[in-house]
Amino acid sequence: MEPAATLDVETLKITQDQFSLSSRSLRLQRPGCEAVYSVGLYGWRKRCLYFFLLLLLVTMIVNLALTVWIIKVMNFSLDGMGNLRLNRDGIRLEGISEFLLPLYVNEIHSRRDSSLVLQSEKNVTLNVRNDDGLLTGQLTVGPESVEAQSRRLEVRSADGGKLLFSAAEDEVTMTTKKFTVTGSEGAVFAHSVETPLIQARPSEDLRLESPTRTLTMEAPRGVEVSAVDGPLKASSRKDLHLESTEGEILLDGGAVRLGGLPLGVYTLSHAHASQDHDVYEVCVCPSGKIYRSPAESGSTCQAMSNICLWS
Repeated sequence: MEPAATLDVETLKITQDQFSLSSRSLRLQRPGCEAVYSVGLYGWRKRCLYFFLLLLLVTMIVNLALTVWIIKVMNFSLDGMGNLRLNRDGIRLEGISEFLLPLYVNEIHSRRDSSLVLQSEKNVTLNVRNDDGLLTGQLTVGPESVEAQSRRLEVRSADGGKLLFSAAEDEVTMTTKKFTVTGSEGAVFAHSVETPLIQARPSEDLRLESPTRTLTMEAPRGVEVSAVDGPLKASSRKDLHLESTEGEILLDGGAVRLGGLPLGVYTLSHAHASQDHDVYEVCVCPSGKIYRSPAESGSTCQAMSNICLWS
């Protein structure tokens, strides 16, 4: 039994030696081993990463500080910011507000205890547009004039019920009880004027004048010119026509004076024409011209008078 046991041990040694030789032969047959790299950032890459992280942290801190400062300065809150307040009815601005671009709103009104002021260095323009964006009305308040562009301009009373003034392209209407012109030169009308009454102020004169043209007063049922407490004067550089197509012209007064009537005589004798008379009679030519003639025991009006012949 001992030789057998010794053989087994030897056999095992030989087998172990063969395994070692075969392992060495396998190691010799493998290609060369590759280099092993360590995982991680080292050197300048690591320093750059830390630098960028530090820069990002500083930027976040600066942004947070600026955000807090803006919120503090602009007075941001849940109701709005600064002088701007948001409520259910709309937007409320307190103090002076400046708009650099157009403002589109449905209604602008001030507080109950203050007035609404619109101010601009050049002009203030209010535009009204339709659904298509076309301009339908415009009001411009400038340093020299106020211009309104619309189909019709209306001015109503304080309660908004009574129409006081309206202006359209072909008609201007005033429905007030009295229209007063206080200018020293009065009012100038380039075309016709239609009114039921023209009246001067108490203790002031009423003057209707056309310096270079004619002055015409017409009415379908008559024209009445009266002066209650003073004289009535109608003068013309050339002809003065009083015409009634279907009625009469009545001169009714305590005294009717026709001054400046030419003197008419039947003969052209200067001696006869130069005689002074205290009493004259009024004569009418067939053409309608009026002249005076010396009064005698009989009428001295002659159809062949020099006034009628040259009229």
